[in-house]
Amino acid sequence: MSLDEIERCIRLYAPNADLSLLSKAYTFSSEAHFGQVRISGEPYHHHPLEVALILTQLKLPPSSIIAGLLHDVLEDTTVTKEQLCAEFGEEAATLVEGVTKIGQIAFKSLEEKQAENFRKMVVSVAQDFRVLLIKLADRLHNMRTLHALPEEKQKRIAQETMEIYAPLANRLGIGWMKSELEDCALRYLKPDIYQTLVKKVEAGLSARTTYIETVIEEVRSTLAANGINGKIYGRTKHFVGIYQKMMRRGIPFEEVYDLMGIRILTDSRMNCYAILGIIHSLWPPIPSRFKDYIAIPKPNLYQSIHTTVVGPEGQHVEFQIRTEEMHKLAEEGIAAHWVYKEGGPVREKDEKTFAWLRQLVEWEQDITDTRQFMDSVKSDLFGDMVYIYTPQGDVKELLRGSTPIDFAYAVHTEVGNHCVGAKVNGKMAPLGYILNSGERVEILTSPNHLPNRNWLKLVKTPKAKAKIKHFILTTERTKSLEIGRKLLERELKKAQLNPKEVLNGDQILNGVKPLGIHTLEDLFAGIGYGKIRAASVIAPLLPEPHFKTEAPKEIKKNDSEKGAIKVKGLGDIMVHISSCCTPVPGDEIIGFVTRGRGVSVHSRTCPNIDHFTYNQDRLIEVSWERAAGITHCVDISVLTVDQPGVLGAVSTAISQDAANISRAEIVTTQDQKATLKFSIQIRDATHLQQVLNHIEKVEGVLRVRRVRKEGVK
Repeated sequence: MSLDEIERCIRLYAPNADLSLLSKAYTFSSEAHFGQVRISGEPYHHHPLEVALILTQLKLPPSSIIAGLLHDVLEDTTVTKEQLCAEFGEEAATLVEGVTKIGQIAFKSLEEKQAENFRKMVVSVAQDFRVLLIKLADRLHNMRTLHALPEEKQKRIAQETMEIYAPLANRLGIGWMKSELEDCALRYLKPDIYQTLVKKVEAGLSARTTYIETVIEEVRSTLAANGINGKIYGRTKHFVGIYQKMMRRGIPFEEVYDLMGIRILTDSRMNCYAILGIIHSLWPPIPSRFKDYIAIPKPNLYQSIHTTVVGPEGQHVEFQIRTEEMHKLAEEGIAAHWVYKEGGPVREKDEKTFAWLRQLVEWEQDITDTRQFMDSVKSDLFGDMVYIYTPQGDVKELLRGSTPIDFAYAVHTEVGNHCVGAKVNGKMAPLGYILNSGERVEILTSPNHLPNRNWLKLVKTPKAKAKIKHFILTTERTKSLEIGRKLLERELKKAQLNPKEVLNGDQILNGVKPLGIHTLEDLFAGIGYGKIRAASVIAPLLPEPHFKTEAPKEIKKNDSEKGAIKVKGLGDIMVHISSCCTPVPGDEIIGFVTRGRGVSVHSRTCPNIDHFTYNQDRLIEVSWERAAGITHCVDISVLTVDQPGVLGAVSTAISQDAANISRAEIVTTQDQKATLKFSIQIRDATHLQQVLNHIEKVEGVLRVRRVRKEGVK
């Protein structure tokens, strides 16, 4: 390998490029790495040369090749970014800085280091996408020379390559790189399987080559007879592709019939379909093996027609049909969409090509947990996809198992945030409906409808999960600020201190600075989330350890739909009835100030109250206020003899007491008994007892009771 070879490769696709800095970069890199050797024993500067050569296969501009030659000097030598800027300009220096690995951070585990390194790479990609291409080239050459490392390190790097870098190359459309990365990884992850595949493929290579040449000749003559131009050549399936097919179908190597395929390149999209028709006229197609990626491109914009036919002698033959332009994109991937201008920044040519990268950067901003971010990217890289149509005919790609909510967020964040329903192929569908490829989806929105935590159980895509969590966290912080401020003001009033004077002064913030809190907003949030106790915050302000308390004023809760509840001392704050005990008017109740969700109202006999005693200052007095027309949902269970008419009789008894049934379920047992479960709407505890008494008198009823859910809510 020499610099001359790299220059020759660049001249093939950029004959007029200025290569004056290329030799300088090579010399600079060689001198910086002087005396360094790789574990294999070869001089270190061979590695940057190989990386640069790989980048020429992607037809990157000289500035990127220069960055490839210099990509390790910031990490492994004493060279600084300022020196690189002075010698090669800001663009090359920034690229090198972006590629430089993060080695100075103290991580808790290897997994965390891997995840954080990947996250840092995404941040660098946001500044210039070529960082990722250089990183992939670096990884490819490292995989080619992995044999020099200890076995444990080989397996770790190979696993990382299989999980992250090969899927990334695939997602970016660089098919040849993805295949080589996978095959290199398989060699170290499953060495016995890899060697067996190599031997078996080589053993039958001559016969398969002869067979494919015969098929190619027949196709070539038929195309010529129909006046269609096309380049035709055979291609060998890579080892991981063979292994995956064996595993997926549970078949031995001998039953993988399409070890070699045929690729046809032509000059127009119309000819692609004409060639498809000719091939199907020569040999019968296998319907389940036909895919039209021209009509519906892959997410990396890969386009091609794939079809498998039963060829001569009954052997399966796979054909790939595409235009020259489509083939260029399939080989070079996303790099084919850059316009190179020396002395200026790289610009985007095709906006759609970069949609996934922008999404990746968006996730990096929305998902705060590093491992969660890594898992989200892995999920998106590995997941099977479905293709869904918008009402306008655009195609959205989603993970298999996605729902209308995922689709809504794929359209736009605001569409997702206000999604209230969906029409699938013109018919109403629930938000939990699993979408299938080819369906047309219309999202119904309402400005008053907002995401909730239950949506996280319905969505599949990382984007939807990240957006929902971001919305919930933002909303909960806003609510926690309100709750925290009111809790602090309540404690100040109890201590006979003026809230306005205290909060406008410096003393209260000075007391919490050791906790890393420097603003009132952070203080309110900390109290609202339950990280800090309001009583502890004001303790340093008090002259004596004990102070006289004052009964707080009761303020009416205005939202009657929440149960017309009075909350002492917190004013107009969100209130909700806890689902663990579902108290109704007449039950003894108590409130608990939650973290970001207002006041949760519990029955005083609720077993969960025991879990709240560790945080006494968040327990608050609440009371019922009678209001006409308000009903409350209560679950009841009725044990009966399993006999005809009993369900109707119990339902009648409930309705006669003016209680509406919102849900009914019957469960029979082998001992001729049945349990009837109802959710009913009642006014208060007295009304509930009246209904229960009436049900007990129904013939066949053995026992009736109110049901409370278990578990901490």
